[in-house]
Amino acid sequence: MLFDVTRSELADIFGEDRLATLPATAFPPAAADTEGARLLQTVGAPTGTLLLREPDEDSGALPLVQDIVELDDFEDVPRGAGEWPVIGWLLNAHLALDPASGEVHAFDADEETARALHTDVSSLVQVTARFQRLLDAFAFSGDEDDEDADFERLEGEVERITEEITDVDPLPFQDDETVWSVVGEEIAAGQRFEDGSPGATSLYG
Repeated sequence: MLFDVTRSELADIFGEDRLATLPATAFPPAAADTEGARLLQTVGAPTGTLLLREPDEDSGALPLVQDIVELDDFEDVPRGAGEWPVIGWLLNAHLALDPASGEVHAFDADEETARALHTDVSSLVQVTARFQRLLDAFAFSGDEDDEDADFERLEGEVERITEEITDVDPLPFQDDETVWSVVGEEIAAGQRFEDGSPGATSLYG
């Protein structure tokens, strides 16, 4: 794992009720005992920007990529990708775990593209946690005269997260087109703040 992420650390920040996990039984046999699957079972990820996939109510299993998208329409699909479990949803992309490499890939049905988004699941959890913490904690001054300075400060926080992650895992922000790069741009523009957060209260009252 690239990042050291623990359940207790995330619970201290977000609270137990805001951590989502996936049961071991939701993963296909080839993926169930991989490091990434175990991390999603035991540590999980904070809810909000990232949505973990709900297992099927009847089978209890996660859908596979081939159940969600028409892979024949995609460019440069990795071999065997159809059998990968879909673990989540981010922006407009289905996120799937490659059991062999441990990578998390983003499948965008609108753009018909498939690309590696994280080197491993710990990177996914780390980026999610850092952005979610920023969205929960950032506050604008509330002074219209300081609005430009507030947005510069917010943009600086997004850039700091981007740089710190990229130093360890270059995939999430490898260019401006990744879903995480787009999410970062939205946050820097004052979007994605949830009702009740200091940022939303400052912006929208």
